[in-house]
Order: sequence, then structure tokens, then C-alpha cells
Amino acid sequence: MLLRLLRAYISRETLASLLKPLRLVHRKVRTFFLFFKMSQPTSPQSSAPTPPPFDPTRPSIPISYPIKTLEELESRSYFDSFHYPFNKSSVALPSGPSGLPNRPRLLVCHDMAGGYGDDRWIQGGTNPNAYSIWHWYLIDIFIYFSHSLVALPPPCWTNTAHKHGVKVLGTFITEWEEGKLICNKLLSTKESVEMYAERLVELAVALGFDGWLINMEVELELGQIPNLKAFVSHLTQRMHSSVPGSLVIWYDSVTTDGKLNWQDQLNEKNKPFFDISDGIFVNYTWKQNYPKQSAAVAGDRKFDVYMGIDVFGRGTFGGGQWNASVALDMLKNDDVSAAIFAPGWIYETNQPPNFQNAQNHWWALVEKSWGITQNYPTVLPFYSNFDQGHGYHVSVEGEEVSDASWCNISSQSFQPLLLFTDNSTPDGIQVHVDFREASYSGGGNITFKGNLEDNADFTARLFQGDLLLGDLPLHFVYSVKSENNSRLGLFLNFVSTLNKKKSVLLVSWNSNQFSSKFSTVIRTRQLERPGTAPGWVIEESSIRMKGCRLTEIHAVCYRSKPEFDEKIPKSKTSQDNSCAHNSTEYYAVLGHISVKSCGQNSDFPPSDSWLVQGQFIQWTTGSEDSKYLSLKIAWKLKDGNDSAYSTYNIYVEKLAEGKPRGHSYLGVARVEAFYVYDLAVPSDTSTIKFIIQVCGGDGSSQKLDDSPVFLLDTEA
Repeated sequence: MLLRLLRAYISRETLASLLKPLRLVHRKVRTFFLFFKMSQPTSPQSSAPTPPPFDPTRPSIPISYPIKTLEELESRSYFDSFHYPFNKSSVALPSGPSGLPNRPRLLVCHDMAGGYGDDRWIQGGTNPNAYSIWHWYLIDIFIYFSHSLVALPPPCWTNTAHKHGVKVLGTFITEWEEGKLICNKLLSTKESVEMYAERLVELAVALGFDGWLINMEVELELGQIPNLKAFVSHLTQRMHSSVPGSLVIWYDSVTTDGKLNWQDQLNEKNKPFFDISDGIFVNYTWKQNYPKQSAAVAGDRKFDVYMGIDVFGRGTFGGGQWNASVALDMLKNDDVSAAIFAPGWIYETNQPPNFQNAQNHWWALVEKSWGITQNYPTVLPFYSNFDQGHGYHVSVEGEEVSDASWCNISSQSFQPLLLFTDNSTPDGIQVHVDFREASYSGGGNITFKGNLEDNADFTARLFQGDLLLGDLPLHFVYSVKSENNSRLGLFLNFVSTLNKKKSVLLVSWNSNQFSSKFSTVIRTRQLERPGTAPGWVIEESSIRMKGCRLTEIHAVCYRSKPEFDEKIPKSKTSQDNSCAHNSTEYYAVLGHISVKSCGQNSDFPPSDSWLVQGQFIQWTTGSEDSKYLSLKIAWKLKDGNDSAYSTYNIYVEKLAEGKPRGHSYLGVARVEAFYVYDLAVPSDTSTIKFIIQVCGGDGSSQKLDDSPVFLLDTEA
């Protein structure tokens, strides 16, 4: 009611300026209640004792957490934490450190429920519906944001963002009265600002992310501004010298006169901070003419202006939420960059019909407005099992190794560029990433389901690449599971040095229906892989396209003839289905795609090349028939060289008097360490064998019998 009365008597611009300070309060209140809700016990009748305060020096399940005080930052106590080695990202940007493209860019600022939710569990959590982002092909920069002083990006975000070519920044923020006290100490002398800047640089280098967002949302004294400029300048210069291609971005908050006064544009009051950093994140309550005005002020650095868009819609241009693309359209037209703030709105507000569908729909609107910014594959080997980093099972090369629910954004594979279709009554093929259907690898696959007539085909976009091919043939391997005469192939687009396009179709059965549609049709070979679950067919083919660029990979759905079906292994589902071959029902699953140069195979070091140790070994008493073991397993190559691998599957085998009971999957490690917590050990167990299975970038895995191990004698 009050808001309506205000609108009746004052202009929209005046009302926006009056309400501007309240938008920060709104954000803080939302975060407070989310934290309050998360901190409550799940059962009000619980009589469990209050856990002791968090002690980062004590061994425990590895987590990510922020730095909350200047004292912690100054003392470097983070590096003494048990959790520090686990927080290092293990995936570098694919093309190495580099600058940003000279075009409008898309920055995404996380701000989801205060941060450090399911993503804090470095070795993975148990929530199969955990929040994540998977539309990385639309993003240039990702910022991890929380309301703690120093928000360190959990390594899961850095790993998957880097895999997709996206830079990752942490956040340094001061706010409220506590923030003013912090700034009084931070900005007290030129020496203090340089020291704290050095501490931030050290953290980014050690943990492997690419820079900082500086968000100073406090009133300052005019005399503090010179040291604030020195802080930003020193941080920017030291980041550039320590991490080539790194970024320091200034948030539009405090001005050069010390006032906390969001400008909503680049102007003379915040440009001095812009001039000594790599860009400005403009507050999101800007008006229609502000992007052009900001671009004019920025000059040849106009793409370093990131105009904010609040997805929650708090005073943002266009209203945010499902209309966020209104602002994007304007920014693209005005030739500046965009900063999407809090896309977790989709998840936090439970947008219908479900998160998976709503997320795909929302980002499809972003793609329509902004366009694709990242291409892959760009280097070889290229591998994708379409894993989104959560699910209900885990498979390794066709064998299910775990049936437990899980989440771990680090496990995201290269994400397919599936087109979103909002058709509730489909009459064609529907394509989606499936987490319930048994996977060939990881916890996901792409399912194609619907209706398809004989002699018809359906094409679905998978990847948009920019891969220059050399002398060696290109080797494709992919896994398929299908029912009846449903078949699945790959359609590849190449561009020659003369810009001539050539299309190649890989199919397991050649039909005249394809002869006029593709430049070349190649019949694939079926590979035999022992241990692969029934129903999976492994297709393989090689292509020589020297000097050409691979630009697109699509899936092609089609049907084969009944006589050909007799030669194809039938899945269990297919054997139990009595559907006639002339039915139009179509069902096929794509499990993975691997692309590499011929002869480009993983050559895993032999098991005796590794030094494997058990550390922080602790036993606790359980029932009469068991006890519990916690320990850290760490491994490294004996020759002292850094490992070329970034993924390790961890298994355990409990031996009773030397007799094996079979191995069990424990989880995945992204660094050369894994913490085992409260492992139940039967009383008759004599030896515990931990197996570290090394995994290659092409999706291959070392055989368990050849993998490094750590043996623990339970009697000792």
C-alpha cells in the first residue's frame, strides 16, 4: 500500500533512488533467514549433543569455507588448515592464462543462499538435487560470492568452470558497521593495504583461481580513499604478475568522495577505480540510457563495463526473473558487457515445473539474447559423459560402481548444448540429460525418446567446437543403448581452410536415406570391452580431415532394418519389450563421446611408480562386530614430478585372513589426497586395501589390478 502511494506522488526515478539503500538490506535479510533455516536441526526432538566449534586444524571431512576476519587473512592461518590441500583446484584453463575476448562478455555472480551449501563438500555431498550451473558455454567469468570478508571459491566451481574455459573470481567484501572497522584497519597505511593485497594474491595463486571482485559497501572517510586506490592498484598489478590473464573487478559502491552511493553507471565518481582495475561491476538499478553513457566514458575499454542484472528483480532494469533477457538485449545492443547477479533465483524460489526444466528454460532465454560465447572441443583429447555433477548412481566404463545419491560439481563433464523445447505434448523426439537411467560413465547420459517414422531422422545439437585438425586421423568412440530398431549416430560439421563446409555422418548401419543429406557417410565398427554392462554398444570410427576445423557435433536418431537388428546386442529393456519393429516409438541413450588423435592413448604409470601413505589414522569403537576407521590417504609420484592426472577413483577392499570380499567405491578425488571418514570395518578384517584408480582426460581408467594401493594392517 505504501509503495503504491509513493508511486502516485513521486517519479519512478526518485522512488528508485529512495529505495536503493533498501536493496542491500533486502539481500542481507534474505541471506540471514537462509542461514538461520540451514542451521536449524532437522528434528526438534533431537537430543544430540552440540558439536564442538569448527577447528580447521583437526582432521575431518574436507570442506570449503571463507575467511571471516582480517586477522585470519593476515596470519595466513588458512594454509595451516587440514582442509587447505583439498581446496586446490586441479583443472587449468584449457588454453592457458589469456586475456578476455574483445566483445561483449557475460559475467555470472553466484550469490546462492549465502554460499557454501552443498558445494562446500569437496569430496562430494549426498543431495542429488543440489544447485549447480551447467550452461558454461554462455559464460566468460564466474564470481563466487558470499557475505564473508573473503569468499574463496570451492574448488568444484573452479574445476568445472576452467574445464569450460571460464575464469573464476573470489570476492573481497566489507559491509555494515563491521565492514567500517575492517576498512579502518585495512586502509590505515600504505604498508597495510599492500600487505593485505599480497595475502589475497597468495590465496588465488595457491588455490588456482583467477582473481577478485572488490566490493566495498561501506561509508569511508575522504582521507581513506588514497589508500583504497593503492589497495586496488597493488592487488591488480600483483595479480597480473603472479597469474597472467587474471582479473580484479571493482563493484560500483563507494565513490571517490567516500560515500556509499551506487552510481548505476560508469562516471567520474567511480572511474578512478575502474582505471586501476580490470573492470567495473555496475550496480543493477541502472536506467535505459546508462549503458551507452558508461560505454562512452570507458572508451576503448567499454567491454570492461559489466552492467548488473539482478535475477531476483530488485529494482533491476527489465524486472529480472523471467524477463532478465530484456536487460541483456539492451546491453548487447549498446555494446557493453553484462553481469548476471544471483541466477540461483531459479533454485531458491522453486520455479516450476522443476529445477532441471526451469534452469534449462531460463538459460535458453539468455542464449537467445546473448549467444554462445565458449566453443568446445578446442583441444584433444575431448571427452564428455554429460555428467552434471549430481545423480543417483556412478558408473565407470559401463559398470555401475555405486547406487548412492550424490553431488559434486567437480564431476561435471563437458556440457552438451542441448536446445530447450517447451513442448508438453511432443510428437517428435524429446532430448534431455537423464540421471535415473543407468549410465555408461559418471551419473548422467543423454536420452532420446519419442516417435520417429521409418526412413526419417532427427538431429540434436551436442557441441559447437573450434578444433583445428592435424596430420593424424581423428578417432571417435561413443556408447549407445537402444531399444528395438532405434539407432543413434553422430553428425559432424567441418570447415576447410577455404571456408568450405563438409558434413560427415557416423552410423552403425548405412541407409540410402542419408546419401543426399551428408557429404560422407561412414559405417562405424563395434568394439568389444570386457566388463561393460549388457545393452551398451561401443561404436568407433576414424576420419582424416587435415587442415580442417571441427565446428559442430550432433546426434542423429534413425532406424535400422529388422535384418540388421539381429546383429546388434539387445539391451535387457529391448529383450523384454515385445513392441513390433514397425512401431514409431523411439528410444536411445548416448552414454559418452570420446574424440582424440589416433594413437593418443592414456599411458598410466605402473602402480610401483607411486608413493602412497596413510596419515592421521584414527580408530573408534563400534559394535562388537565392527569398528570405525578414519584416515587421510595421500599419493605422489616417486620421481617427484607433478602428476598429469586430475581425477582418481577411490575404492576399498576389506580382506579377512587374506581373502578378498570384493571392492567398494568410496568416491572421487581431484587432488592427490582423499579423506576416509568412519569406514565400518568388520571385526574379522585383517587387512584393508585402498585402491587409487587413475583416470585419464579421455575418459579411460587404469585397471584396478594395476592401480596404486595402500595396505593397512588392522592388527598394527
